[in-house]
Amino acid sequence: MLRSTVRSSIRAFSFSATARIAKPTPDSVPIDTKATPQGRVQGEPIQNYYIDENDNVVIKVQPLRRENESDDKLRKRLVYQSRKRGILETDLLLSTFAHKYLHTFDREMLVEYDKLLDELDWDIYYWATKKYDITPLPEQWKSSKVLKLLQEEAKNEEKLVLRMPALDEKSTNLKP
Repeated sequence: MLRSTVRSSIRAFSFSATARIAKPTPDSVPIDTKATPQGRVQGEPIQNYYIDENDNVVIKVQPLRRENESDDKLRKRLVYQSRKRGILETDLLLSTFAHKYLHTFDREMLVEYDKLLDELDWDIYYWATKKYDITPLPEQWKSSKVLKLLQEEAKNEEKLVLRMPALDEKSTNLKP
């Protein structure tokens, strides 16, 4: 019984394996760069888009809205988001900063840091290292307490070799 099932499966597989599907060439499906984006992002209609200098439609996805998130849960999420940025320089800078300071932040500073993490990695890095000629500092961050603290940390006056901090009790039991 089992052998006949296996044989019929093999026959069916070998039959379908002989079919060939033509791959489309890059020019075979034209893309309308002037079209207005349609669809939904995070359940909402796409509204946050612009046309760049090459006439391409660029969609900027807004960060997830988290309502009624406890301070403890917020701290844990911020520790994770500080560690997993995608650019090593920013990972090291933000993970060591979060390890050192997040457990001392009140709700207002946690929310401010959360908004800072919504920015692009290289922007955060250049703002933290005060390289405003590369990425100018937007008005909304000029009076930021969190960014000023991050800038002090980025100076690394002790000349420490930065390493990703361990996820220990200090960073996971984040009560101020």
